[in-house]
Amino acid sequence: MTTLTAGVDVGAATTKAAIIADGNLLSYFIMPTGAIVESAAMTVTEKVLNEAGIAMNDLNYVIATGWGRQGVPFANKTVTEIICHAAGAHWLIPETRSIIDIGGQDSKAMTVDDNGTVLGFVMNDKCAAGTGRFLEVMAQVLETTVEKLGPIALNSKDPCQISSTCTIFAETEVVALRAQGRNREDLVAGILAAVAKRVALMAQHLKMEKEIVFTGGVAKNIGVKKALENELGTEMLVSEEPQIIGALGAALLAKKEALKLSN
Repeated sequence: MTTLTAGVDVGAATTKAAIIADGNLLSYFIMPTGAIVESAAMTVTEKVLNEAGIAMNDLNYVIATGWGRQGVPFANKTVTEIICHAAGAHWLIPETRSIIDIGGQDSKAMTVDDNGTVLGFVMNDKCAAGTGRFLEVMAQVLETTVEKLGPIALNSKDPCQISSTCTIFAETEVVALRAQGRNREDLVAGILAAVAKRVALMAQHLKMEKEIVFTGGVAKNIGVKKALENELGTEMLVSEEPQIIGALGAALLAKKEALKLSN
């Protein structure tokens, strides 16, 4: 009998869901969280159910994770995003020993053993610097989009130095540099380097070992990835869709719970 399980990861910026059948990923979906957590969780789950061609009643177990995990009424259990990211990253990349996750409103670093069990973690959830929100603010200042920041930064010849670690002060600094005539490529490269430096400083509290896997929506930004690699002095691995790692991990953990119940 096929075991069908789902993971729902409700982040501050986006909500993700994934469904697996006996350890195989069937479908996933990503959408903005919006103002109502329960609505986002239900919508994203309905999307993956429709894509997989199954009904909610067909699911054997559902685990919710992320910032808004308590707002998923149909979940059988909630699990922290730290544990779920470790499980998802290890499943996709078994060599994973360290993980850096940059989401919309927070950033995290963690180390795992060869089974994907978390050994230690640090987290920044008090300041927007080093998060996707920081990049959104800076993109608005420079009249571009977050998606374009990475490609723009790759054309920089002389990255600006952004010294402020506060989003508000950094915004003022970028405006001042722009007034001085610094080009957009160098400004963007400086912004991405500032994000990488902030995250790398946080990660220094752990003994980060290879292989380091980069997860979260910001992992899609090639500029941030390269800047982080420069700060850490090593290559980082990014899966095909790094934004669903938490939801995938939740679905995998849900499979274990479903098997416990069936036994």
